[in-house]
Amino acid sequence: MTEHHPADDGLAAVAAAVVDAESTHRRLLQSVVSAAVGIFGARASSIFLLDEPADQLVFAAVAGEGERHLVGRRFPAREGIAGWVLASREPMVVTDLATNTTFSRAAAESTGYVPNRLLAAPLIRDERAIGVLEVLDHDPDVVRSRDAISLLMLIGDQASVAIEVVERNLASQRLLAGQDDDDYDDLVAITRSLAQLDGARRQAGAELLSSLRTLLDSSVN
Repeated sequence: MTEHHPADDGLAAVAAAVVDAESTHRRLLQSVVSAAVGIFGARASSIFLLDEPADQLVFAAVAGEGERHLVGRRFPAREGIAGWVLASREPMVVTDLATNTTFSRAAAESTGYVPNRLLAAPLIRDERAIGVLEVLDHDPDVVRSRDAISLLMLIGDQASVAIEVVERNLASQRLLAGQDDDDYDDLVAITRSLAQLDGARRQAGAELLSSLRTLLDSSVN
């Protein structure tokens, strides 16, 4: 019979924590796109994250149209409006996609849903674009009554900071599990990210971090 070592229990606990962190990451992204759908009265919202080695954007979370089948789907990182927003690190508001030359209709048709209007903002971390937040077929009245770009960028800022928190937590768990040999720099980068925000964005980021810490604590306890 194989001898049981206490270290085995520790490794199993860390492995479980990795799974919990990955689940937290998925729930976080889903909460962001679900909130975006509600805020903008939209038909759908998506978060794409950049897979740098593959030079592809990946559907990491989807709310509304396509949420049952698009997560995990990939396309070239420089394609369409998402690709333009990623490369330029600038937001985009399109009120009529039929006349927009950057919009990839073929890519949209392949997802099973072709929108008419679109809002898109880059997700920025440490001055790098790590992904794109899109809102499809938003309510025109909602957008007219607000500064749509500022609101979208605010949501994107919160998402970027929160994604970093979860990914670093996941990286630390993987490091403990022996799944990652890279050095783990605690929360220095998170503090730096928050320090670079100002006003309402900084406050919103702090509030989201607080909520995220509560979620992470509950997953460990």
